[in-house]
Amino acid sequence: MQQVLANCSASISELKKNPSALLKASAGEAIAILNHNKPAAYLVPAETYEWMMEQLDDLALAQLVEERRQQRDDAIEVSLDDL
Repeated sequence: MQQVLANCSASISELKKNPSALLKASAGEAIAILNHNKPAAYLVPAETYEWMMEQLDDLALAQLVEERRQQRDDAIEVSLDDL
């Protein structure tokens, strides 16, 4: 059985009937959209989605920084006066 990763769930039929009521009832939490009692999608508030995208961007930047730190031995030291 597939795990539902939300405290609130609704069927696709419920979503079609009244999406605004579902969003209001979820109180800003993610909603698992079920198809035949299995998660088909997750509906998240816009603010949550934007936060998640920022976190993913930050993670990608942190990985890039770490990769470049490991290449530090290959770096060439340059003085600002030489430039």
